[in-house]
Amino acid sequence: MKTTHDRKLFGTDGVRGVANIEPVTSETALKIGRAAAHVFKKRAPIAKGHGRHKIVVGKDTRLSGYMLENAITAGILSMGVDVLLIGPLPTPGVAYITRSLRADAGIVLTASHNPYEDNGIKFFRDDGYKLDDAIEKEIENLVFSGAIENIRPTAEEIGKAFRVDDALGRYVEFAKAAFPKGMTLEGLRIVVDAGHGATYNSSPCVLRELGASITVLNNTPDGTNINKGCGSTYPDVICRAVKELGADIGIAHDGDGDRVQLCDERGALVDGDDVLAITGLDWLKRGELKKKTLVATVMSNLALDHVIRDAGGKVVRTNVGDRYVLERMLADDLNVGGEQSGHMIFRDFATTGDGIVSALQVLRIMMDTDKPLSELRKVFTKLPQVVINVKVKTKPAWETLSGVTALVQDAEKKLGDNGRVLLRYSGTEPKARLLIEGRDEKQIKSLADEIAARIRQEIGG
Repeated sequence: MKTTHDRKLFGTDGVRGVANIEPVTSETALKIGRAAAHVFKKRAPIAKGHGRHKIVVGKDTRLSGYMLENAITAGILSMGVDVLLIGPLPTPGVAYITRSLRADAGIVLTASHNPYEDNGIKFFRDDGYKLDDAIEKEIENLVFSGAIENIRPTAEEIGKAFRVDDALGRYVEFAKAAFPKGMTLEGLRIVVDAGHGATYNSSPCVLRELGASITVLNNTPDGTNINKGCGSTYPDVICRAVKELGADIGIAHDGDGDRVQLCDERGALVDGDDVLAITGLDWLKRGELKKKTLVATVMSNLALDHVIRDAGGKVVRTNVGDRYVLERMLADDLNVGGEQSGHMIFRDFATTGDGIVSALQVLRIMMDTDKPLSELRKVFTKLPQVVINVKVKTKPAWETLSGVTALVQDAEKKLGDNGRVLLRYSGTEPKARLLIEGRDEKQIKSLADEIAARIRQEIGG
């Protein structure tokens, strides 16, 4: 398991924490802006196209986004780099706009599915892909070393900030391009739960312009209601609404719109593993799945491996985190991958997880096959899984917790070849995540409860 214990700022998905408490403060955001501007300016001594170096800054709908946006913008401008402000837009939208406007980098201020009091800072390179470890480390070192304190452009060398008014429209057209030309969603009734987040405008626009009849839930962000009892973290909301309204499909996003959870017309949840199976099999059949290989994480259900293998393909697994999925996809030149949580990456269309682009892949299959989602999801039957998140006060190496490791080893012995135990720490929250998979649901529930109780006893927060 890859750890982030040696990192001072960056976790598995950028900088993240409680807003206005280190490291997510205006003071540190300003320093990060200065450091990032210096690093990206140095990487490309001559600005793309004509004019000055520039960095795109977007955000989700959190109240603290205003504070961080102003601080990080000030830092960037102080290094003689311009800022292109695009306002609330999904994380994949920021990645796309960065490429579209030929900027040196993109920054999105978001804490994804976390509650509104949290916030974070994510980066994209000029090509729309997330930063690699080396660039993150370089930014970190500059923040803490003070090595650029004496670099102070003056007069006309100070950067300017510009607001990009057509960013939403650009992103909507980009997302629509992931759906076949000439095909429409006419006749389809869709419910969208925007989670009061960054997709509150974009996803409804995309679906309406493709011809669907839509009902939108939770699309009135006020800065404090993002992810609050809604969105992809609370899929019961979308499942209940689809059933009550008699819709054909439900689409639920997280706060920054890089993930999606679906539900079928019967109100049953369709998670990331279901989407991987549905799309993976379809792309295999059409000869579009590169190297006949799908990328998933260690959290994905084992049944996914079986169904893809039976169709002539294979599944490769990575550590949890869309950055690790993407790293494997890039290393092996693969084009479809994702996580159980709904982070799906379709590299033929996007450089990062994109909730609406992922939903469009399933909608295209529904239209192609003229089958409801409840039929499509029958392609594989999951093995029973139990997942428990335990809040922890510290994250010591698991081998130092003898009581926990003894229970894990005992559980693995009992499960044998018919199951597995996965124990890891969250890279973005103070939590331990336990997954047990097996054929006997009652057995794995008992084993999971016992291990979780021991974790709480030893390091519970």
